[in-house]
Amino acid sequence: MTTGLIAAVPVKDLVNAKQRLVPALSPRERRELARAMLEDVLEVLVAALPGSVLVVTTDPEVQALARAGGAECLTESANRGHTAAVTFAQREAAARGAARFLTLPGDVPCVTAEEVWAVCRALDHAPGVVFVPSRSGLGTNAALLAPPDAMPLTFGEPSFANHLATARSAGLSPRVLQLAGIGLDVDALDDLQLLLTYGPATRSARLLRGFTSGARPAGAH
Repeated sequence: MTTGLIAAVPVKDLVNAKQRLVPALSPRERRELARAMLEDVLEVLVAALPGSVLVVTTDPEVQALARAGGAECLTESANRGHTAAVTFAQREAAARGAARFLTLPGDVPCVTAEEVWAVCRALDHAPGVVFVPSRSGLGTNAALLAPPDAMPLTFGEPSFANHLATARSAGLSPRVLQLAGIGLDVDALDDLQLLLTYGPATRSARLLRGFTSGARPAGAH
């Protein structure tokens, strides 16, 4: 794996994924959607940053999917949550001598290669940080750090405001990019319709349109 940049995607087990979608989707549908979204994200990341993508997980199914998609696996000893997984990957990136560290979640299926490259181009010096907020403006859906340990990352709303404050307290001037694809993390019921609207060609949207659940969002037919 290249030491120039490492891109990490933390993924918890698929079985328990997307609990906030329980009112709309069956357990099987939630699992399949989580898998499809991860496949969408990895397809874009591996194409945009070949040889640079790490998937952080404890789930054997996710590990197999990641390897099949051209990513490397970083296996956690236990599922300790998103923040702990990112911290684990930051340490690995630093240990490998990477100059930059990028992290995105596995539930932003509308991400594009152009967006990934835009984030990478936004930081051409060290130390420095770039953040992409979630659509709500509360969460952080992408973070690029140079070097990988430039600052700690802590996720969970309102992580975006917290990351800006942490960066500035560390003497960094954070760059913020508003990117529609990365900004749409599919986590709540309203996000299902947004996925269908803004990412109709993704495998995630195609899968969602085929679900037979009676609680599908309008337009999912």
